[in-house]
Amino acid sequence: MKEIFISMTQYFQQYGETGLALNSFIESFFLVPPPDFLLIAMDLATPAKALYYALICTIASAFGGAIGYGIGYWGGRPAFNWFFRKGGKEKFEAVEKLYNQYGSIAVFFSAFTPLPYKVFTIASGILSMNFWKFMVASFFGRGARFFIVSIVLMLFGEAIKQYIELVIIAVTVVIVLFFIILYKKRHSLIKKSDTEEPKEE
Repeated sequence: MKEIFISMTQYFQQYGETGLALNSFIESFFLVPPPDFLLIAMDLATPAKALYYALICTIASAFGGAIGYGIGYWGGRPAFNWFFRKGGKEKFEAVEKLYNQYGSIAVFFSAFTPLPYKVFTIASGILSMNFWKFMVASFFGRGARFFIVSIVLMLFGEAIKQYIELVIIAVTVVIVLFFIILYKKRHSLIKKSDTEEPKEE
């Protein structure tokens, strides 16, 4: 599998920016290597264009996510099970649970973190999530991931390459903690307002 992914990355690489866009687009709904590998290589080769490469990844990946959404919306669970033959039921149940709890924020995290984004794009269509909320969450999630990668490589170059995933995980932990605190605070306020008795005039 590793050799196949390397071959695919090399195939996309030969087409430069077009290959980067295709890799980002297809990876949002199909099993191809994450565009991060190609993005890192291109960032290191031409640091001055790193932010431009990140923008290409973001836009192409978000539009690819829309295709994944459509596959789920019109193809339903049979399409999901076909794409994810191994553990499809467990994957879908896990995504559904996250949606029920966090809504579109779950899409943001799948787009930003090492979680399999394609699983969430197709599941979003099946669960009939609001399309525009899905697109906004995808755009900002994918953008945050790719721009962080490119900015870090612009600043630190080859020396930071092997630690990119750790940087993303660290940022993810901070964002997750922020949203957990915000989520708990919001629900405590709602619970408090529900338990308060209306004042008599």
